[in-house]
Amino acid sequence: MHGKRGRPRRRPGKLHADKGYDYTRCRRACTYRGFKHRIARKAIESSSHLGKHRWVVERTFAWLPRFGRLTVRYERRANIHLAFTLIAGSLICMRALT
Repeated sequence: MHGKRGRPRRRPGKLHADKGYDYTRCRRACTYRGFKHRIARKAIESSSHLGKHRWVVERTFAWLPRFGRLTVRYERRANIHLAFTLIAGSLICMRALT
């Protein structure tokens, strides 16, 4: 008997989050799922230590509004919106590589 089709699932090894996720339930959920977590604590440490890891995500989210159809969601169907998001991501990667 063969396993499931497709690429094997991989879970992230570590999660970086800002103070907005400083809750016991979030930490427990990470531990339960087997991730190491690095969550800034409220009123104890600054979120700036997470900056170098989060910058990649924030930068990418900042590039997406350049594509007008993603700024305001005109499509009702989620699969069409996902298609436009994937096209935008592909164009961003292509521009970065050229």
